[in-house]
Amino acid sequence: MTNPPLWKATVALNKTDAADTASVLELEGSAQAVLIAEEPFTDNAVVEALYADEPDPKFLSRLAGRAVMIEALPDQDWIKLSQEGLPPVRAGRFFVYGAHDAGTVPHGVIPMRIEAGLAFGTGHHETTALCLGVLSDMARRRSFRNVLDLGTGTGLLAIGAVRLWRRPVMASDIDPVAVEVTRQNARANGVGPDVRAVTADGLDNPALKARAPYDLIVANILAGPLTRLAPSISAALAPGGMLVLSGLLRDQENLVTSFYRSLRFLCRRRMGPWSALVFEKPQTGV
Repeated sequence: MTNPPLWKATVALNKTDAADTASVLELEGSAQAVLIAEEPFTDNAVVEALYADEPDPKFLSRLAGRAVMIEALPDQDWIKLSQEGLPPVRAGRFFVYGAHDAGTVPHGVIPMRIEAGLAFGTGHHETTALCLGVLSDMARRRSFRNVLDLGTGTGLLAIGAVRLWRRPVMASDIDPVAVEVTRQNARANGVGPDVRAVTADGLDNPALKARAPYDLIVANILAGPLTRLAPSISAALAPGGMLVLSGLLRDQENLVTSFYRSLRFLCRRRMGPWSALVFEKPQTGV
């Protein structure tokens, strides 16, 4: 069986800008994988992104802020090849790894095995690591009984929530491929029955509405959807409930926060150009 053809977009730039450009291309959502290759002893770097369909070079050039070269790739499993060498990630109490690092899991961590695939979220992106760190800190102070991972990607945050609080978790994504990947990863990590993943645009799914209100919602998506979904996310949060938002850039913090004024802003965390925001819904009558 042959693999579907892939397209590669290549951007040549300096090492300082490489991480930011790779993050923007990754969070734009249509890339299957994004890699950075650095040239030793120089300031030169190359960002490569893989696409299932031929991308628009003008759009990518505007997004990256510089010229992008597009080429078709021969038939190989490029997604697996591109990600199988990724190093494990330590974020908060979590250790996220692939099969190639199964023998490196240290003691005293919460291990999560996430393989290369077609969904966003292997723990290597700053926003995913930020969310894992926030969840780790929350678990030291509070227990949650009803959790939603909105925009779950690979299911990493949902699986992490199950591991922390030993409660069933809801997970949703607008992409049905991501939903299936989440189910597979949940089973692979021994929490299949505890992660219920559904396809939904925001909270527009009967199963999500039936489980509301939630005492914790984590939404690691882009700033645009975070602002668009603000009314439904805020309404789905229980009084006293906590909300973690990520997938936004530092210069988008004020914009996103302005859409959640009904909630109490608690803190922010930053990593590189990315941010995570934490809110609490006031108790009724407070």
